Amino acid sequence: MKGEHLYLAFGSETIYDDAEFKIEEKDKVGITGVNGAGKTTLFKIILKQERLDAGKITTNNKKIAYLPQEIKIEDNIDVLTYLMSARPIKKLEQKLNEIYEKLPNTIEKDQKKLLKEAEQIQNKLDSLHQYQAEDELLSILENMQIESDLLEMKVKDLSGGQKSKIAFARILYENADILLLDEPTNHLDMKTKDFITNYLKNYHGMILVISHDIDFLNEIITKTMFINKVTHKIKVYKGNYKEFKRLYAVEMLEKERKRAEQLREIKHLEEIVKKSEQASRTNHNIKRLGQSRKKLLEKKRNELEEEEEKYKTVTMKVEPLEKSGKIPLEVEHLTFHYPNKNDLYRNLSFQMQRGEKFLIVGENGVGKSTLLKLIMKQLTPIKGEITYGYHASIAYYAQELEILDENKTILENIDNPNYNDLELRTFLGNFLFSKDDVFKKVKVLSPGEKARVALCKILIQRTNIIILDEPTNHFDPETQKIIGENFKNYTGTLIMVSHNPSFVEQVGVTRMLVLPEGKIIEYKRELLHYYYYLNTDLLEEENYG
Repeated sequence: MKGEHLYLAFGSETIYDDAEFKIEEKDKVGITGVNGAGKTTLFKIILKQERLDAGKITTNNKKIAYLPQEIKIEDNIDVLTYLMSARPIKKLEQKLNEIYEKLPNTIEKDQKKLLKEAEQIQNKLDSLHQYQAEDELLSILENMQIESDLLEMKVKDLSGGQKSKIAFARILYENADILLLDEPTNHLDMKTKDFITNYLKNYHGMILVISHDIDFLNEIITKTMFINKVTHKIKVYKGNYKEFKRLYAVEMLEKERKRAEQLREIKHLEEIVKKSEQASRTNHNIKRLGQSRKKLLEKKRNELEEEEEKYKTVTMKVEPLEKSGKIPLEVEHLTFHYPNKNDLYRNLSFQMQRGEKFLIVGENGVGKSTLLKLIMKQLTPIKGEITYGYHASIAYYAQELEILDENKTILENIDNPNYNDLELRTFLGNFLFSKDDVFKKVKVLSPGEKARVALCKILIQRTNIIILDEPTNHFDPETQKIIGENFKNYTGTLIMVSHNPSFVEQVGVTRMLVLPEGKIIEYKRELLHYYYYLNTDLLEEENYG
């Protein structure tokens, strides 16, 4: 794949400016760059969903498969049919049979055409592993833990997480030459993630992946493509994400050294020019020197290295508007299950302390997000009570981002009577929205940008309880660090479900609720990593009690 002289702008915002890159046939490439640099846009161009203003990307007619961040499948077919349609083997076999039936009754001249067409179809069938395909699909389903009863369901009836898993399985089965994966690990449990990681490491074709999951990137990629939001250029580095960070850091140090040297030279020339302008008219030598140095000064200013954008954040005042009671939230003897399902929890009880940061952990399917919805009164317990304490106020970040109005601008979405326009824009700067960004409509934003708007809106409400459900799903590592700092400074009570150990540690979690047992323990780093990186059976209480 080759990108040549790419240029793209959305209005006054330049995305690529004479950008170029080259990727080899079996490269596994991680695409990195700050939010808004043009990572997902690059995928859309490759897929011909977006057009460049100038330049071109050539893929040599390779077959491309794409896994987007947001899976929207509304097909009214069963899951198995949807999966098998990724390899049109039956259609090709039918077409081949039709050709063979025609051959005996066809003149010699036309027979040659039909035989050539048959050869092409057979080559296509061979590339789709005609006789091994079903075994390959069964292996993918087994390793991704997709149960047989799910295969009989209609695709449109699947949950969001199920759709993501099925879409991923279909792409692996498709056997494309090029895979484009946008945040592929968002909805994967660790066993499935381990399988996917090994599968992609050994994949026969090219992979381009956008992911905030550093461990995943370091495991599978052999090259890193960096899209620079400042220069609008693209550069491909050899090595995984860790190696890229090292090479980039060295590059930036050299760039800063060169820029400092250039600035010293410019300052020296400015002083000479200033002295020449102040010299008397009769001092021709100084005047001539000044003129030559003025031309050199202009040249040096044009050659000056462009400074990399550094996001400036300020310490946000995130004190709640009023303190809650010492016990802002209490759950007593809670029992809950969905219709015709087993209990998720039975007789679950716990208390929150004012100001603590509380993490809910447990294997997938134990009801972590469901518990948050029960706390928010979006679901009703079968038994038990959830009680808010004195003066409790609450804000809730859900993965679905219902709190945003898609038809309003970013600034309109976070509008808050407690702050003036300048303060609101300062807060948005802390969530990486600057200058005219704040006037963009929410509906044109990427999932990661929408998540940042929602988190900013929640924090500036200054409630004394904040509930976060997987807040970093769409964030690259650099964005995550900046957003994490904002919640680290929050002085109210924080309840969180997160799959992201580095974010959890940055925010400063103090206690953990382990589901489904309902044990509350002091924060333990190794237990967090146990759930999200090993995904084996729950440890017994004596190990982490």
